[in-house]
Amino acid sequence: MIVNVIRGSIFHPNQSLEEYVFRFVPKLKEKSVLVVTSKIVALAQGRVEKSGRGKKVRLIKRESDAWVKTKWCYLTLNEGHWCPNAGIDESNADGSLILWPEDSFGAAEALRKALKKHYGLKQVGVVITDSRTLPLRSGVTGVTLGYAGIKGLRDYRGKTDIFGRTLKMTQTNVADGLAAAAVFVMGEGNERTPLCVVEGAPVVFTERVQERELRIDPRDDMYKPVFARAMR
Repeated sequence: MIVNVIRGSIFHPNQSLEEYVFRFVPKLKEKSVLVVTSKIVALAQGRVEKSGRGKKVRLIKRESDAWVKTKWCYLTLNEGHWCPNAGIDESNADGSLILWPEDSFGAAEALRKALKKHYGLKQVGVVITDSRTLPLRSGVTGVTLGYAGIKGLRDYRGKTDIFGRTLKMTQTNVADGLAAAAVFVMGEGNERTPLCVVEGAPVVFTERVQERELRIDPRDDMYKPVFARAMR
């Protein structure tokens, strides 16, 4: 698998995402996966708010399905993800507040269709990423908010391991694995690399994704006792 980071220019609110991609990605191979940071998807949608006294907290509560205040931030449940501050970001935002994109799966599919038409491709994937923290671990890794053109989950249940034991629970999160690899090379600072092209990834391409295949109901999640205070 080859992960190629793409350096671009500063992306501005309400700028065309498709035109930006076409400008900085002159060629795209068949069966590639284009990875796009959620920040420029949100900017393209105009999901930007001016900062102001108490504004961020109001937005966090508005955007979240559940939240609990912690020492460092608001830990929130948003679109099936536990994340800090509903994903609202102030880094590389020029003093504004950038929200998560609306309908990340829909945005990924719209971009995939544009890529197929522009580059003349039959099979191509799109992954929209953000950064996340993991419990008891320092640093952030990539996570997928939405994707199109690929299956996000590889299911090993019913298959056997190397000793013939039948696997009962094992599944591989393909989409987040791609996001983690891409976010690692795209960086988190002033790199100006909001795009990444992944080639040769062992993924299954598809015309239709199951948007909820990676989600677990919070009531059934094994971390429920940890997050119980936030459930409301």
